[in-house]
Amino acid sequence: MAEISTGELLLRLVLACVLGGIIGYERQSRHKSAGLRTNLLVCLGACLIMVLSQELYLRVEGHTNADPARLAAQVVSGIGFLGAGAIMKEGLTVTGLTTAACLWVVAGVGLAVGAGCYTGALLTTGLVFVTLGVLSRLDAWVEQERDLALTIRTEDLPGQLSHISACLEELGLTVHGLRVQGEATREGQRTLVVELTAWQRQTVKRAVACEAVRQIRGVYSVEIN
Repeated sequence: MAEISTGELLLRLVLACVLGGIIGYERQSRHKSAGLRTNLLVCLGACLIMVLSQELYLRVEGHTNADPARLAAQVVSGIGFLGAGAIMKEGLTVTGLTTAACLWVVAGVGLAVGAGCYTGALLTTGLVFVTLGVLSRLDAWVEQERDLALTIRTEDLPGQLSHISACLEELGLTVHGLRVQGEATREGQRTLVVELTAWQRQTVKRAVACEAVRQIRGVYSVEIN
């Protein structure tokens, strides 16, 4: 393993910035929590750690049984700290999983560049960009076709949301988006306005879904958007 020259080091660091920036730009264009700067810095940092790992090994080569991959391996597990911060849970909706996975892949790209595996880094960046761009549009189209959006007005009864969710589950619908607002009626009773999005595991007629939810005690009305 030959010592890395200054020109080679500069090439690796700049390339890591470029590849991380490409993926980060795609994320930022979709207004994700980890955008251009985050992905760029993760890729650059991973590249630097990989280069540092190789340099440290060269200094102790022949004097110890040190493994040059041990320092770089910590990037793979350490990136979970950023990934966990990108995952958010709001009600029944979980977001940020793709962003967290993207950060993990970007770290891998940085390690590949730092190790001089340029072909692997370039191919991975291209595949990630295609996956996030093209497949995301396809996934959004499929989800739109199979999503069912409902607006439900109901009394504020204990466990009412659980009853509604259980009713939809029996119909083969999985709730993945939920928003609840409260409003007071003239009689002073509290009414809940539940806006939810359910994914159809199997095709369900809208009229059937509406009628099933209306049968729940306390439900005033059901609208499908």
